[in-house]
Amino acid sequence: MEIAEFQKLIEAIYGARDRARGLPATHMWFGEEVGELTRALRRNRHDELEGEFADVLAWLTTMASMSGIDLEAAARKKYGTGCPRCHATPCACP
Repeated sequence: MEIAEFQKLIEAIYGARDRARGLPATHMWFGEEVGELTRALRRNRHDELEGEFADVLAWLTTMASMSGIDLEAAARKKYGTGCPRCHATPCACP
């Protein structure tokens, strides 16, 4: 699945609910999901990681949509030529 396709899917599933909740409250939910991912990483709970990474990606995608950001275009613009500073892949920054 492409990033743009995922963003459209998340918008279709949760868009109305997310807009009603608003960006500040949605950001709080995102923070909670990042915390759950952090706990899974810290505890080395590999069985939980896939779901937690997916949740963080979904909430991040929701906030991008709510902010009018095309996440795929933003990622391409910032990282499409490699490292944003040195433009190398892998990064050659000191």
